[in-house]
Amino acid sequence: MTSDRPPSTGSSTVMVLNESGVDCDAEALEHLARFLLPRLHLHPDCELGITLVDEPRMTQLHEEWMDEPGPTDVLSFPIDEMRSARSEEQPEPGVLGDIVLCPAYLRVQAEERGRSLDEELAFLVVHGLLHLIGHDHATQEEYDAMFALQDELLTEWNDR
Repeated sequence: MTSDRPPSTGSSTVMVLNESGVDCDAEALEHLARFLLPRLHLHPDCELGITLVDEPRMTQLHEEWMDEPGPTDVLSFPIDEMRSARSEEQPEPGVLGDIVLCPAYLRVQAEERGRSLDEELAFLVVHGLLHLIGHDHATQEEYDAMFALQDELLTEWNDR
């Protein structure tokens, strides 16, 4: 999913591509990702791709990578399996990976949750990024921890 990127310039490379045909604020998603990286104790030279796709492409990816039918809201594809640095450590540079979102699929989900499409996309960028750095929600304990961090980050983003 990633494309060739220029050499590091000392700040994270966040690339957002909207291939979905749905009008949404891709620039805001880039700003959100840049906002999140230092808060998650990730190296300033890390790389992240965010791609918005249509339902047929998301269906293809969902079936190919998750072996599940139909489209989904978000998929995360880690590359270097990066993790947040501990407070006493320096974060390592690397490639976080890719987050793939499907705005057409998200419209209904956003409405059900009482959010705008752009709010739902922001929610899922945070969710997808947390998956890229190893968070999961397979157990109730993991779910509680991941969603608490997700809520904290979104509140900080919305309150800035």
